[in-house]
Amino acid sequence: MSPFRVIAIIVGMCTLFGCYHATIETGLTPSATVINESFATGWIYGLVPPSTVATASKCPDGVAKVETQLSFVNQLVSFITLGIYTPMEIKVTCAAKSSAMIHGQSPDFILEEGASMDEILKIYMRAADLAVAAQKPVYIDY
Repeated sequence: MSPFRVIAIIVGMCTLFGCYHATIETGLTPSATVINESFATGWIYGLVPPSTVATASKCPDGVAKVETQLSFVNQLVSFITLGIYTPMEIKVTCAAKSSAMIHGQSPDFILEEGASMDEILKIYMRAADLAVAAQKPVYIDY
């Protein structure tokens, strides 16, 4: 065997066993609740992505981290199906319930549950006026 062929085979084998992995962190504090889909269905080498993971009911306080990866098994299935079916692992970590603190700062305004439209507009107008006067962000807690 020529050295070029040996190098090509080694490079080919290395790319077959490589695993794609991406992580997105939102900055929120993670909780113990994790949603894991080990075979989220994608098609044609991922050109048609998996459907959206429904997290609204399971993560009422938002999402702290999303991880996607093509594990060895996912890539093996993709290889066997000639890339037509391309499964992916998706792992979503829910955010922990936040306290009244937002980025280390307590809210400037608190909007009570069941507030009328008039009350909501008044709070937002006061918040906008304060933000312009102070030239800084203003936080409203719901």
